Amino acid sequence: MSDCLFCKIVSGEIPSKKVYEDDCCYAFEDIAPVAPVHILFVPKKHIASAAGINSENSEVVSKIYEAIAKVAKEKKLDGGWRVVSNCGADAGQTVFHLHFHLLGGKPLGVMCDD
Repeated sequence: MSDCLFCKIVSGEIPSKKVYEDDCCYAFEDIAPVAPVHILFVPKKHIASAAGINSENSEVVSKIYEAIAKVAKEKKLDGGWRVVSNCGADAGQTVFHLHFHLLGGKPLGVMCDD
């Protein structure tokens, strides 16, 4: 999509601090980090949100999670890490391109009771 911020980052039109890239996804440092490690993972193909995942594109999610695990290991997040994906405006999604936040490098506290 020509007006999508993350599509422009993936294409190189907007600069970013690249952390990881493969044929399916691109990962870069968040410009407003909420943890010592805060990296965004986005599919190279535009999907607006998790609500747009279907049988034709769902493989991208497993590939992104493989990339997340690899980067978390490289960043030595041995104590644990969190992955967050907001879906829709009510959940706090502000860029409507599917993305996953990798957060770590400090104790993050409990978000939900297990």
